[in-house]
Amino acid sequence: MFQAYIGKRSTSVENCVEKGAVRKFAEAIGDPHPIYVDEEVGRRSRHRVNIAPPTFPRVFDYGTIEGFHLPNDGLIHGEQSFHYERPLKVGENIQCYTKIKDYYERNGSDGTLGFLVIEDVGEVPGGERVFTSEAIVIITEEVRKRLSK
Repeated sequence: MFQAYIGKRSTSVENCVEKGAVRKFAEAIGDPHPIYVDEEVGRRSRHRVNIAPPTFPRVFDYGTIEGFHLPNDGLIHGEQSFHYERPLKVGENIQCYTKIKDYYERNGSDGTLGFLVIEDVGEVPGGERVFTSEAIVIITEEVRKRLSK
């Protein structure tokens, strides 16, 4: 169903690790660690600045892949992992893009399930990679039927 998109990627989109957004995100996930919000703690840390929580890249814009569309409902979030070269620093700009890494299907008790593997990448301007995130989105038989119409 999505094999034609394997290897395709979006154009890069610039995102800012904005102080207020980091504060709101940390509050929303219930993580009160001062490294995210207390400027003095950030200055005294080995990073010399506040950093963002590890799952913060979920709020970034990764652009769109031409012609690729997933519905907003009926999908199952199967798995997600993050790999960091270093933490995201508050105030820095990150270039982000998304790439379709793989798509495969398996038969399940309720029909065929699709497994879409998506990689999100964040780099500083100049190309140094800061993080990658890989997610597996499970596409149910019902969603597959709707998409094939």
